[in-house]
Amino acid sequence: MSLRMENVHVTLAGTPVLRDVSLTVEPGELLALVGPNGAGKTTVLNVLAGDLAPDSGTVELDGRPVSALRVGDLARRRAVLPQEQRLAFGFRSIDVVRMGRAPWAGRPEDEHDDRVVHDAMQRTDVVGLAARTFPTLSGGEKARTSLARVVAQSTPVVLLDEPTAALDIRHAEHVLGEAVALTEAGHAVVAVLHDLSVAATHAHRVCLLAGGRIRALGRPADVIRPDLVEEVYGHPVDVLEHGDRLVVVPRRLTAPRSQEAPCVHAP
Repeated sequence: MSLRMENVHVTLAGTPVLRDVSLTVEPGELLALVGPNGAGKTTVLNVLAGDLAPDSGTVELDGRPVSALRVGDLARRRAVLPQEQRLAFGFRSIDVVRMGRAPWAGRPEDEHDDRVVHDAMQRTDVVGLAARTFPTLSGGEKARTSLARVVAQSTPVVLLDEPTAALDIRHAEHVLGEAVALTEAGHAVVAVLHDLSVAATHAHRVCLLAGGRIRALGRPADVIRPDLVEEVYGHPVDVLEHGDRLVVVPRRLTAPRSQEAPCVHAP
């Protein structure tokens, strides 16, 4: 199920946020949205999700306008992981994951809910958190539990907003590995990422946004280039090859301070 936006413009509080943005995400693809703060990454994700209507332009999911889909139909076609996990009530983690099955209530797929929920929790390493209430979890545990909910929703399209922001190295790699696994199973995945090295490693394509416009779109090696990154982020970087990975290293603008002599106190 492909997802497409074409010539999208969005203005928020009188300020243009997206300008003439067009992109397509195909099944089996992980598209990373990268760019500096305020570039429009989350807005692109919200428009793709159907949570924000553009001022102009079109957004289609499998050839149908997103705006024409009912809430339930949309929830069976795309799942969204937001930046912030705002559940304030004391739901157990397993109940939060079960919420992902709500769009399938009363349908044949509903018969497999328990198996789907358990599988999603295993894939995101939160089985051990099943009985814990959501507000008591750490930021990283909340992020992984919320990702389990998204996985349990079993949609062809998955939209992730900064899925690794609160995670340690092991769990960040685990989450991005799960995103890649979804694409290998035929899902289309869009992820907002801040770490350019992570985007270069895991994404099939990278969309670099700046000032609400697409500055570059293509293979990681074609987009994550020192000259382009410096131009967009306003900071020089080196892009190194490490095995089959690209590693983005910011350059230090000032020389490190020389080590001061130890302070000797008079008796």
